[in-house]
Amino acid sequence: MWMETKTDVEEARRSRTSFSRRVLNTLLSCTGDMKHLDEYMEDKLFVLQLVVWALRGVARVTLANNPLTGALILAALYWASPWQGLLGTLGVLVSTLTAVIMGQDSAEVAGGLYGFNGMLVSLLMGVFSSAGDWYGWLLLPVCFGSATCVFLFSGLSSVLDRWDLPVAVFPFNIIIILYLVCAGQDNPYFPHLPALPPGTLESNGTKLMATEVMRGIPLGVGQIFACGALGPSLLILGALLLYSPLMALHALLGSAVGTLIRQVVSISLAIRQNVNTTLKKDSNR
Repeated sequence: MWMETKTDVEEARRSRTSFSRRVLNTLLSCTGDMKHLDEYMEDKLFVLQLVVWALRGVARVTLANNPLTGALILAALYWASPWQGLLGTLGVLVSTLTAVIMGQDSAEVAGGLYGFNGMLVSLLMGVFSSAGDWYGWLLLPVCFGSATCVFLFSGLSSVLDRWDLPVAVFPFNIIIILYLVCAGQDNPYFPHLPALPPGTLESNGTKLMATEVMRGIPLGVGQIFACGALGPSLLILGALLLYSPLMALHALLGSAVGTLIRQVVSISLAIRQNVNTTLKKDSNR
């Protein structure tokens, strides 16, 4: 009787151990590049493969290469603004499909390298637009700009590869600047918000607000996708953590440095403004 009880206890312990190990292995399989998913998707429908490629393109904006990371980031964008989420989805799908039609390298397409520039273009067009959300005309430049990114990416790659330089977000920068210059603020179909002159910053007093700094650090990570809400920004940070804890730490550190510098500059401007005001008053006396 005692031997049977001992055997049952050992079997229960082994069962719990094996279950915990399976859970851990499942979690670990969702991290990193998830290469096993590519092997699984080889014989699946093209639509399903396109979804995985597009999600990798979403994650590539943060230099990650994980479709689950991309799915979480896209969910965060829809959480913050369904309109921005739609624009980002349309941009990454159009650019990825354009690369497929052009016959670009299949490994690069599957890795999302032709999707992230299109997504950035579409998101920034939505942010700069002064026509508000759900403005249908904006879908035209979003599709055209996202598709053009693929041509620029392919053309610049052949040039920059000679010096072993990455193309990165050059296509996105070129397209968004050309769009803003050509459309103009008073365009009847594609109006956009005015750009602030260099050095224009709003001063927030002469005190360093710890709460604002702490809140600004995760928001700085979300601003990679033009997301200004705290909850979605934390979800984006969690998506990075899923891919690589080290990358998430680097993102936090970079955002923290930028946020602190922004606060210091703002305080310096406020102090200078107060000094100038005091000097003017003294001179008038």
